[in-house]
Amino acid sequence: MANTDHISSPAAPARLGWSKYDNTWMLSLFGTAVGAGILFLPINAGIGGFWPLVFMAIIIGPMTYLSHRALARFVCSSKNPNADITDVVVEYFGDGAGRAITLLYFLAIYPIVLIYGVGITNTVGSFLENQMGVGPVPRWLLSGVLIAGMMLVMLAGQRVMLVVTEFLVYPLVGILIFLSLYLVPQWNLAAVKEVTPLGTALKSIWLTIPVLVFSFNHSPAISQFACAMKRDYGDHASVKADQILRNTSMMLVGFVMLFVFSCVLALTPEQLADAKALNLPILSYLANVNDSPFISYFGPLVAFVAIVSSFFGHYLGAAEGMRGILRGTVIPDQVSMPDKRLNILIAAFMFLTIWGVAILNPSILGMIETLGGPVIAAILYLMPMYAIHRVPALAQYRGKLSNVFVTIAGLVAMSGILYGLF
Repeated sequence: MANTDHISSPAAPARLGWSKYDNTWMLSLFGTAVGAGILFLPINAGIGGFWPLVFMAIIIGPMTYLSHRALARFVCSSKNPNADITDVVVEYFGDGAGRAITLLYFLAIYPIVLIYGVGITNTVGSFLENQMGVGPVPRWLLSGVLIAGMMLVMLAGQRVMLVVTEFLVYPLVGILIFLSLYLVPQWNLAAVKEVTPLGTALKSIWLTIPVLVFSFNHSPAISQFACAMKRDYGDHASVKADQILRNTSMMLVGFVMLFVFSCVLALTPEQLADAKALNLPILSYLANVNDSPFISYFGPLVAFVAIVSSFFGHYLGAAEGMRGILRGTVIPDQVSMPDKRLNILIAAFMFLTIWGVAILNPSILGMIETLGGPVIAAILYLMPMYAIHRVPALAQYRGKLSNVFVTIAGLVAMSGILYGLF
């Protein structure tokens, strides 16, 4: 898929140079993580107080990097360069576990793809009406055009998807930085002086960690990312994947947390609580309280770019999961159903269902996303740790303190999600 001339010699895997190809993957993973959730993250993360947010900003970087690194190492550990996450699960844990993980993986990611179909339609529709003064476009037509456009990028191939994502992420980063600095004159440092009681702070951290985990989550793209590393870097796939994931995590924490802190400091705790009660994205609330046409213009742009870039990574995971389900149960025979035809079938199913849900515009999709949370946490945090403990090919990673950290973080995230549900 990629030019591999830049790969170093087998004798020096630690000195693998950084290439434009690596940069493109880093931006793609960043784009997958920074979805529409970033617009609610400052409210959810900041409502518990300033100092709990500081603590969360310190731990979310290691949590994000170490968990995604473990999942990538799991996929890279297979000697088959084309084996994705579902193939590797079958290889190590057998057909039964493989089918179960594949089904759960698909059910956790696919609803988020549906959510993005609804989100992109609502965002563009609102922008056309409110900012551009264009009359209401029929929902079936607007959603169909937008979803078809995103799908065409995916069908054009992984290389085109990476280029388009790179094109989208640069302005997204630029706007995040610009908005963060734009809000600095409005910072209210009263929150810094408030000391949150220890019990309240601990509960706030516990319940906010799941929000942070899924706002920084780029696991849907990790399987295809690891496959690309195996194809292009061979025996050095894990080393290169570690390098790209480390830089992705630093980029995420740096730019996203700057935005979060700037938004939190620009509002009082009471305003954050009001925004949460109104269920408004942070930029919409800021535009309302500041009467800022500048923010009301850039808000929809941030939402549009964030949704499109995140859609690509989640589509990769959902399509991969569906392919694994069909190959593992319904149509395992590649002669009667070649891969090319199967991919067209999957794309058609994806388009029709995303389009149908976007037209219906249901209000329950947030609940579906929440229900997928525990599954994503289990696959991202706990399954790779179990594999490291059990699989001989991963034995070199045993006995590390980071494994304990990832396991505890995964259990905390899952318990926080389940508490929030019940």
